[in-house]
Amino acid sequence: MLRRETLGGLAGLAAATAVAQPVEDASRWPSRPLRMVIPFAAGGGADRVGRMVAEPLGRALGQPVIVDNRPGGGGTLAAANVASSPADGYTLFYGTPGQLTTLPILMTNLPYDAVRDFAPVSLLIRSAYGIGVHPGVAAGDLAELIALAKRQPGRLAYATAGVGSGPHLAGELLKSMAGIELTHVPYRGSAPAIQDVVGGQVPISIDSQDLIGPQIISGAIRGIAVTSAEPSSLLPGLPPVAATVPGYEVTVFNYLAVRAGTVRPVVDRLSREVRGIVTAPEFIERNRQLGTEAIGSTPEELGQLWREEASKWRDVITRAAIRLE
Repeated sequence: MLRRETLGGLAGLAAATAVAQPVEDASRWPSRPLRMVIPFAAGGGADRVGRMVAEPLGRALGQPVIVDNRPGGGGTLAAANVASSPADGYTLFYGTPGQLTTLPILMTNLPYDAVRDFAPVSLLIRSAYGIGVHPGVAAGDLAELIALAKRQPGRLAYATAGVGSGPHLAGELLKSMAGIELTHVPYRGSAPAIQDVVGGQVPISIDSQDLIGPQIISGAIRGIAVTSAEPSSLLPGLPPVAATVPGYEVTVFNYLAVRAGTVRPVVDRLSREVRGIVTAPEFIERNRQLGTEAIGSTPEELGQLWREEASKWRDVITRAAIRLE
């Protein structure tokens, strides 16, 4: 969870809004190295995918793309850094859903404006969450779990990596759409949350497929559903939530963005080169092994996704009165 003092320190970082800067000549861009700002520490999933993109993107552009890891503040440190950078196409933002779609709803006084300060480039990957229960729970599938929750309103709890996390919001959406009451139990990270479900302290787990998957495969947790609209190759045999709760879908998407005001020829070239990278067979296969789907997009498609996700989660967050400080 973020603290007010953290936000206070961030506020000065993006106090001055960079204006659109003319590129030296779009036909000669880029003439120097680029920087890819990743909002998480080196070695994590975002860092891994970011580096998978940065190297071939550098080759395609004829200039190296240097990875700049800036963890902290739930990704707001990195987003603020990009928001205060020149709009010249040399600073790329590796984003996840939080920074531009959910955190602006969950928090006040962010040191950037998600709509005003960023321009979409392309999607990179998409994944989903797995839902499972302790083997002692009397529910073999999602329909039975929903029926159990309706018989015992509020008595069943689900563990996640924290307040405002993707799994937390996925759980709140499930509660709303299925008409059930579940109690949220937040932890400081996925590992302790999953471990307490394995140990029987909490009955339900919602978490990323790569983390909950091994526990489901081993039988320590009984898998009941995935949050994507279609079945997952990482957790074969588990139906999507939508098979029981029509219309339900929660996916985690990673993308590239730049500073708003970057000239369109630069944005278009970046998007074109990135789409070529993420649709390459080797990139698709490497991500499939990691449990993610490689998927590119036009800037317009990514921008539309931002708007749709912000609208969906605004309703969920407002209804559940979730706030971060």
